[in-house]
Amino acid sequence: MGKLVRDRIPEIIRASGRTPTTRTLDESAYQEALHAKLLEEAGELREADSNEHVLEEAADVFEVLAALAACYGYTIGDVQQKSEDKRRERGGFSQRIWLAQ
Repeated sequence: MGKLVRDRIPEIIRASGRTPTTRTLDESAYQEALHAKLLEEAGELREADSNEHVLEEAADVFEVLAALAACYGYTIGDVQQKSEDKRRERGGFSQRIWLAQ
């Protein structure tokens, strides 16, 4: 078993005197791993217990989101533009509206 890690993690592991076992994922496995990583990081964001920890975890979510966008041929700028378009069309979340079901 394993998990997707940031690019420099093997280097950091080697610097600590250990030997990491790694492989490079093909495109399909990479996309699947990114989707799983997004859920992992979103869970960590949800569990963050301080403002600084929220910022750290939000940065991790952002990094995974940027990588996912790139997999599908988009930039983070494209994602931001789509977000702005949707906000103009449907609104954002700033009003904290809860719709009863």
